[in-house]
Amino acid sequence: MTKEERVVEVEMRGAIAVITLNRPKTRNAVNRAMNEQAVAAMDAFDRNPKLRVAILTGAGGTFCSGMDLKAFVAEGIPSVHPWGFLGLEHHRFRKPVIAAVEGDARAGGFEAALACDLIVAARDARLGLSEVKRGLAALGGGLFHLPRKVPVNVAMEMALTGEPITGERGYELGLVNRLCAPGDALTEALALAGQIAANSPLGVEVSKAVIASQHDWSFEEKTARHQAIGGHLASSLDAREGALAFAERRPPKWQGR
Repeated sequence: MTKEERVVEVEMRGAIAVITLNRPKTRNAVNRAMNEQAVAAMDAFDRNPKLRVAILTGAGGTFCSGMDLKAFVAEGIPSVHPWGFLGLEHHRFRKPVIAAVEGDARAGGFEAALACDLIVAARDARLGLSEVKRGLAALGGGLFHLPRKVPVNVAMEMALTGEPITGERGYELGLVNRLCAPGDALTEALALAGQIAANSPLGVEVSKAVIASQHDWSFEEKTARHQAIGGHLASSLDAREGALAFAERRPPKWQGR
């Protein structure tokens, strides 16, 4: 594949993978080629033991405007089985994924951001489920994730009107983790990713797994489920290293086991 055909760029920054959607002339609208390349990039990140965190972002000052509607008419839904839209719709990654949002995150683009674990957004970013304006509904995960991250009545209004909110409003609602000046979303996301990547990879993986899985647990189930997911941590080499590093007043050297 030639460089001109690449519409998803991947850059490794130490333990962090920066995955950039790169069709700025279409505001990074997703066609089949972009979806296939994004799935390949996300799969490679998930499999690479040297990578701890991924950042998904967009080129040209826009995150992603959703599905390319012109391509949809010609190609159908740009989905890759079994991963779905941009590799995030149907797959839960063991490692954290951060969305770094500038400009528009609309429709499927917003659904992809919602499927990430954390969102960093510029104050003037525009976040919205606009599918109803095009005869569709946000069935790529948006109607599932949004009511779990903002009050249900806010999610209902966004889904039924198709109108976006700003990054600043998203921050007020607790949807956006870190708010920044326009143009600084990737820089802020890298800082956040660096904080995560400095920690124990096993501890991060277990913490994410418990938080992502616990919504339907009963109070009685929680201890057993915690142990099933993370009971191995106390006997891991990283747990011993964390204690030794603290006692010796030095940075830990994580092994991921």
